[in-house]
Amino acid sequence: MTLSNYLFTSESVSEGHPDKVSDRISDAVLDEFIRRDPLNCRLGCETFTTTNRIIVGGEGRCGDDG
Repeated sequence: MTLSNYLFTSESVSEGHPDKVSDRISDAVLDEFIRRDPLNCRLGCETFTTTNRIIVGGEGRCGDDG
């Protein structure tokens, strides 16, 4: 690959940015699933953050769901 056809991009966000807030919320949900059942938990979690509103959606299960 030559430099003439090489494209490099990156993105960086600061602490407090909605993407960072959403990641922390999703991570906390995942941590709770892992705490309940570290071997059998499954989780697909999305967190949407905007001004004065947070929506958490997805699906998950643990072995203790009965």
